[in-house]
Amino acid sequence: MKIQDKFDLSGRAAIVTGGVGLLGAEFCKTLAEAGAAVAVVDLNGEAAKKIADGLIADGYRAKAIQADITNPDSVSTMAAAVLSDFGRLDVLVNSAALDPKFDPGAASKGIAPGAFEDYPLADWNAAMSVNLTGMFLVTQACVKPMLAQGKKGSIINICSTYGLNGPDQRIYIKDGKRVAYKPVYYTVTKAGVMGFTKYLAAYYAGTEIRVNALTPGGVFNNHEDYFVNNYSAKTILGRMAKKDEMNGALLFLASDASSYMTGNNVVVDGGWTAW
Repeated sequence: MKIQDKFDLSGRAAIVTGGVGLLGAEFCKTLAEAGAAVAVVDLNGEAAKKIADGLIADGYRAKAIQADITNPDSVSTMAAAVLSDFGRLDVLVNSAALDPKFDPGAASKGIAPGAFEDYPLADWNAAMSVNLTGMFLVTQACVKPMLAQGKKGSIINICSTYGLNGPDQRIYIKDGKRVAYKPVYYTVTKAGVMGFTKYLAAYYAGTEIRVNALTPGGVFNNHEDYFVNNYSAKTILGRMAKKDEMNGALLFLASDASSYMTGNNVVVDGGWTAW
C-alpha cells in the first residue's frame, strides 16, 4: 500500500461535533476531502447547514445535524440520523466545547474577567456539561455502531495545551493592565479530556477502536495585537497557528496512517509545551 493510500477515507463516515467552529469547520472539510461522508454536528443548525451545503456544492458527501450534545435524546437522534443516511460510522471527532466566557459582572466587582476567586458557578457547570458530559454522551452513542460493524473506528478528542499545562495568565495583560484571565474550567475540562481519552483507549483493548487526542496550540482568530505578541513570544516558532495547521494531524489520527496508535496525544503547538 502506498503511503497516500493510508490517508484515504473513501467509503467511511465521520461525525464532527462543534462542526461550525474555527477548527471544527476545518476538520469537516479535511475529512470530506479525504473521501469520508461527513456529518456536521452543531447546536447552531443553520450554520451547520451552510457548511454542509458548501461541502456538497464542492462534490463531497455531507449532512448537517442540529444537536445539543448535553441532551441524551438529542445525541441519540443525531447518531441515528447519521446511520440512516450514511449506513455506518467510522470516525468521531469530539470538537465541541465552550469557549471561555467571562463573568459580565466582573468589572463592577473590581476584578478582571475570568478571575478564579469569583468565577460563577453557573458558568463552571455549563462548561462541565458541554466539555466533558457532552463528550461522554456523544462517544457513548457513537461507539455502539463502531462495535457493531466489526469493533473498528477512530475517536479523536480535541484537547488543548491548557489541558497539559496551567495557563500563563501573563499573556492577558495589555499595556501593563490585566484585561482577563483564562478561566479555571478550561484547564480542568481539557485535562479531563485527556483522562477520558486514556480511559477509553484502555477500555477498548482487544478491538480496533482507537481513541486519541489532538492538542492544538493557540490558533489565530482575529486576536488583538497585544495578545498575539504575548502568545507568540512563548512559542518556539514565534507565532500563533493558522486555522488549517491542525488538519494534517487530524487526518493522521482519523485514518489508517495511525493504525498503531491509541491512548495517545498529538500536540501541534508551535513548541509551546517544549520549553
